Amino acid sequence: MPMKTISKTQKELVSDNKELHMPLDEAEETLSAIRSGEVNALIVSGASGQQIYTLQQAEDALQESEARFRTLVEHLPAVVYINTVGKTSSMLYVSPQIKELIGYTPGEWLFNPKLWLIALHPQDREHVLTKVAAAQHRSEPYDMEYRMNARDGRLVWVRDTVILVKDLNGKPQFWQGIMLDITERKQSQERIQRQLTHLTALSAIDRYTASNFDLELGLSEILIHVTTELGVDAADILILNSSSQMLEYSAGRGFRTLAVRKAQVRSGESYAGRAALERQLVRIPDLSSEPYNSFQATFWAGEDFVCYFGVPLIAKGQVKGVLEIFHRGALEPDAEWFNFLNALAGQAAIAIENSVLFTSLQRSNSELTLAYDATIEGWSRALDLRDKETEGHTQRVAQIAVGLARAFGFSEAELVQVRWGALLHDIGKMGVPDNILLKLGPLTEDEWETIRKHPTFAYEMLSPIRYLRLALDIPYRHHEKWDGTGYPHGLKGTQIPLAARIFALVDVWDALSSDRVYRKAWDAEKVCEHIRALSGTHFDPEVVDAFLPTLDKM
Repeated sequence: MPMKTISKTQKELVSDNKELHMPLDEAEETLSAIRSGEVNALIVSGASGQQIYTLQQAEDALQESEARFRTLVEHLPAVVYINTVGKTSSMLYVSPQIKELIGYTPGEWLFNPKLWLIALHPQDREHVLTKVAAAQHRSEPYDMEYRMNARDGRLVWVRDTVILVKDLNGKPQFWQGIMLDITERKQSQERIQRQLTHLTALSAIDRYTASNFDLELGLSEILIHVTTELGVDAADILILNSSSQMLEYSAGRGFRTLAVRKAQVRSGESYAGRAALERQLVRIPDLSSEPYNSFQATFWAGEDFVCYFGVPLIAKGQVKGVLEIFHRGALEPDAEWFNFLNALAGQAAIAIENSVLFTSLQRSNSELTLAYDATIEGWSRALDLRDKETEGHTQRVAQIAVGLARAFGFSEAELVQVRWGALLHDIGKMGVPDNILLKLGPLTEDEWETIRKHPTFAYEMLSPIRYLRLALDIPYRHHEKWDGTGYPHGLKGTQIPLAARIFALVDVWDALSSDRVYRKAWDAEKVCEHIRALSGTHFDPEVVDAFLPTLDKM
């Protein structure tokens, strides 16, 4: 019987190692024909002539090619799969790596089309299905990342890249996909993002506590980050009262009731007390398994907390309080979670320490200011005792000068300096001999020259005292005149500090309104006329205009 053969043209070339290459559909058709006994041999024509393949040779060549394909695919670090083309696309092939990826065998994956939908993460399902449908409708490749739930409960991130394979005539044959496990990369990205979020939160807390000394607001800001970044339901901060050694509620967030605000825990008692006493984390994974706790029954009733964490707040080696964290479900935090918790606890301890230091500093400043004020008033009374004629004058002019300075917009800090300067305005007279200062008769020119030195004496006495330097304007300059005829330097106009211009007017007004051994006090109208007459020469006109309307209120 003559040999029946199938001949191929030059477009299906044979490689140097005699492997047969032809389109997939033709190869399958030819192989089917050979296996069915319809042909005895296969003749392939090429550039180097014709090659005759027997049935066995052709089948061996095809099996070898298929084995190499499988070896290549099944050793890739990825899942390779093939889907049919059409509205009811089904899977033709999936490589064995699918079992390592999500725990299902290739057979389970092929014969249960719903497995892919089951494994697809619910939150990604709609997005993925929409993108697949759109790509298949347009016959376009697609590349996307999504999550899958493995058989053992693991969450697996995959990158799915799919192309449409076509024949030589451009007819779609099948969809070929490669699925890579990118879980480690995604976890690294998420870890970096979490760390960045944590650093940002710590930086924000640091800036807030550095610029805001309101302890309650600062701790509330910290608790916002505690509950948000750590993903817990509630948290509070108890501050240790150093006198009573009681932990007292300071700030809270996430509680259903207000009972916790009344919390007072003695060191060593309850969970927070243990954390403070032992200076270490107290963790209760399941509160329901703990022995009866009266504190828990009183303050956590109705909260339904499941787990608890108590962290001591330690600054400079001293316990400042306890940060408590509560969650209404089971919580199995990792090392990174605990690291951030400790960092937040450190920020809370610093906030408490800064607040205590700030309060202490404020108290010290207040006490120091009072001491300064008392000292200055003592000096002022000493001056009055030396010169009985002016007794009470210093207190009066100080009070009026402060009121007038306030009308000119002086700040509170500046008003303190105005008051001190007014109280010490004649401190320089301590350098004037009694025989001149207390002389009842007229003074000689030399004696007046000595009297005119008292502003300079005041400067020499007060300038070494740092906290009184800003108060020097009045003792040193209050005898200067608007027209430049005053002393000790003959300053003119606005060369004279405003505080000194204000006090110069107040000093003269009080002197003329008071009795002296050499004259009786002037009446108010006469004093006002005198002051108006000296406006623009002795006194600043603006100060005169501001002062005279206030006389009715004195």
